[in-house]
Amino acid sequence: MSKTNQLIVPHLWYDKEAKEAAEFYSSIFPDSKITGVTTIHNTPSGDSDIVSFELWGQKFMAISAGPFFKINPSISFIVNFDPSREKDAREKLNEVWNKLTEAGTVLMPLDKYPFSERFGWIQDKYGLSWQLILTNPEAEERPAIVPSLLFVGDKCGKAEEAIRFYLSVFKNSKQGLIARYPKGMEPDKEGTIMSSDFMLENQWFAAMDSAHEHKFSFNEAISFMVYCDTQAEIDYYWEELSAVPEAEQCGWLKDQFGVSWQIAPSGMDEMMRKGTPEQLARVTKAFLKMKKFDLLELQRAYKG
Repeated sequence: MSKTNQLIVPHLWYDKEAKEAAEFYSSIFPDSKITGVTTIHNTPSGDSDIVSFELWGQKFMAISAGPFFKINPSISFIVNFDPSREKDAREKLNEVWNKLTEAGTVLMPLDKYPFSERFGWIQDKYGLSWQLILTNPEAEERPAIVPSLLFVGDKCGKAEEAIRFYLSVFKNSKQGLIARYPKGMEPDKEGTIMSSDFMLENQWFAAMDSAHEHKFSFNEAISFMVYCDTQAEIDYYWEELSAVPEAEQCGWLKDQFGVSWQIAPSGMDEMMRKGTPEQLARVTKAFLKMKKFDLLELQRAYKG
């Protein structure tokens, strides 16, 4: 992968279905493709497929690495069908909805809501959740796919604090729209975030609070990879974001809100893709021992 201008990449953890899921999504969304599949051996969960793919121009990564974490709706993906960009936006939305509902679970039925002419929230057969929305063509333009964080349980009411924190950590960032819950929306508390979006490293994200009873919270099944060019960058993000020492492993960390991040060298994808089986084995062995990635050590392992 050439040096990506998308510095933050959503990463999906599956038991065995990473490749199958990526193929399924690539077949549903416009302008989508699988860009690479690498298998690494001798990990704690045996052989793992690492799949990189693009959906409607948004880069994703997925891994098959055993049944340790289960994807849930605390992180979902908003899909904006914009009539000013897509001439058959409504038809496209319906079509994508029909494909995603196959063996899926409807979380909010496809319907007209106060905030949109057409909206639905679906959890697909792989557990991944999508919010499909027909956007208002007059509104400020947003990308087609936007990751969205749902603050529930003991994290409910913290969306605003989290957004402020992320805006302080990442460069090229700004606050977008904020809509707060009005009075009379119990159990949601007046003034908490009903919906909001913000930009980090020129990429849009969304966040919302929900005080309703949810049986899930943030976990490692969906994380965000932050690609770094230097050890100094790796150190910076690690220092700023890591809040749960026991979650630090192989470049993974957890922040104070429970969201998982992977702080990864941008050259790592290339090593994984172009490396010989021996090089791959050495790099894998090296990084399985690390908490925070040591760039020099990884390059040494690669060169052998």
